Amino acid sequence: MALSRNLLAVLVLILVAALTVTGYSLYQEKKQPDGIEISVGKNGLSIKEK
Repeated sequence: MALSRNLLAVLVLILVAALTVTGYSLYQEKKQPDGIEISVGKNGLSIKEK
């Protein structure tokens, strides 16, 4: 019984860690970078501050 309880605790910790890493990864992916954006299009060169 103690082994199954320990195994369950380990599985829950692994699941929480995986969700934390996934959430942080998605947060970093969606976060806007700081600085400026330089683009070249039909209207010429465009520089925008973020």
